[in-house]
Amino acid sequence: MDALIEVTPTVRQLPFPVGHVYVVALPDDGYAVVDTGIPGSAPAILDALARLGARPGQLRQIVLTHYHLDHMGSAADLAAATGARVLAGALDVPYIRGTAPEPAPAFTPAERSLHEGIMADLGAAGLPPLRPTEVDVALHDGDTLDGWGEPVRVLHVPGHTPGGIALHLPASRLLFPGDIIGTDPDGRRAVLGPGNVAREEAIASFRRLAALDDVDTVCVPHGVPLRTDARAVLAAATPEKDWL
Repeated sequence: MDALIEVTPTVRQLPFPVGHVYVVALPDDGYAVVDTGIPGSAPAILDALARLGARPGQLRQIVLTHYHLDHMGSAADLAAATGARVLAGALDVPYIRGTAPEPAPAFTPAERSLHEGIMADLGAAGLPPLRPTEVDVALHDGDTLDGWGEPVRVLHVPGHTPGGIALHLPASRLLFPGDIIGTDPDGRRAVLGPGNVAREEAIASFRRLAALDDVDTVCVPHGVPLRTDARAVLAAATPEKDWL
């Protein structure tokens, strides 16, 4: 497993081949994670916490930006191992709990090819089955998260999934956008995340996030975090043309 990458003094990226996890230090000697990777990733996340000097019980929150398997994949195992609360966007809760079938993405041909390749690779690697998990807190647009030591605004950003959320930390000028925003391997170009259930809604959500004034760092789940000229990179993005 790759080393933890420091993004800010309190945020570290745990890179995975599919779906990065972000570990956030909380002021009470606890931690939160944003997303949990594919099924089977819990041991690597627990190891990352141990490298930070944390016991499993110090994980306080598991925030899921949406229900896809590379984001909620290890939430059930991680919650069972740590007792952490699981938080997610209200409209995605039925899919995370497994009480409703997931809406199918409306793939473009380029997106379908990408998705099929990723799923084939995961299948060949022996991907464990996805386990649903209980959600302790259903989040809505305008909610704030407790315990992070600074204001954390929840933004409802539908389109990739019906209830996708982003987290905006104005004081740190930092954004967790979920899969609404991805980057190229060099981190110089921002793109619309592929595989959306409602492409026009996803583009509108991208534009909403790109218009935020107080963002210098964008912690994307796929690609390289934007840490230099983030606002200019977002302003130059053309999500309407991506994946066509």
